[in-house]
Amino acid sequence: MPELPEVEVVRRSLEPQLRGSRIIRILAGQHPADILALPLEEFAREVEGRRITGLGRRGKTLLIDLDSGATVTVHLGMTGELSLVRPDEPCPSHHHLTFVLEQGRELRYRDIRRFGRIGLLRPGERNRLEARLGPEPLAPELTSERLHERLARHRRAIKALLLEQSFLAGVGNIYADEALFRAGLNPLRPAHSLNLEETRRLLAALREVLEEAIARRGTTIRNYRDGLGQPGENQARLQIYGRPPGSPCPVCGTPVERVVVAQRGTTFCPRCQPLLPTAAASRSGNAGSSGSSTG
Repeated sequence: MPELPEVEVVRRSLEPQLRGSRIIRILAGQHPADILALPLEEFAREVEGRRITGLGRRGKTLLIDLDSGATVTVHLGMTGELSLVRPDEPCPSHHHLTFVLEQGRELRYRDIRRFGRIGLLRPGERNRLEARLGPEPLAPELTSERLHERLARHRRAIKALLLEQSFLAGVGNIYADEALFRAGLNPLRPAHSLNLEETRRLLAALREVLEEAIARRGTTIRNYRDGLGQPGENQARLQIYGRPPGSPCPVCGTPVERVVVAQRGTTFCPRCQPLLPTAAASRSGNAGSSGSSTG
């Protein structure tokens, strides 16, 4: 957290505000070295005086393109926040870096846990980012057939594989749980055991939960805000993620279970998401139909 939808919402909220703005200077807050991938002086030298030409996103990484051809990369980690504010607004606690912009605005980065990272890709270095990321789940180039071929190479649990950014870029704990529930797939199923029809359900469910979360401006569980300081609304529409163990499944009423997969808490319904593939196929309609009813 934040995952693909939250980063995309941050991008959409900031892009109209930042496009064409010039970065006047960089100001250090608390512990800037903890979140910068290069020395502060070097980072400032590369970006000060540059104009922002656009904002993009790759997986969970926000991309701020500069007129020099370089790109500032912002990974929000667990608790990172990037916000556009007036310079007279007091800096909050855990504030680490400020981009001072022309026209009297500041783009500030704060991060309570300091797991986020701000870096710089110089012209021609974009392949460094691409090399460590898998395909985008919302990209039309990712077909069910292509995803099935990728799944067939792995014997890990499907939930663990969905969290692996080199396999699929942008999906984290929230949307992996939601998509698997909607697709009627058990998170402990070996990835290679999914047949093509199950893969089609999984890809459709992934796209649905991600697109719905973007439309609802992201999921605010704790401190997530968009680039203008507004919380998301998707948290009220989550079906399975975060439900206490033993609470009723929203579809069938069966007590949900919680296991740890890839060191992440994972909630699922043992009836709607049985471990056996044949049972999963027969029950998938219930979980899938519940997802469409929340739109």
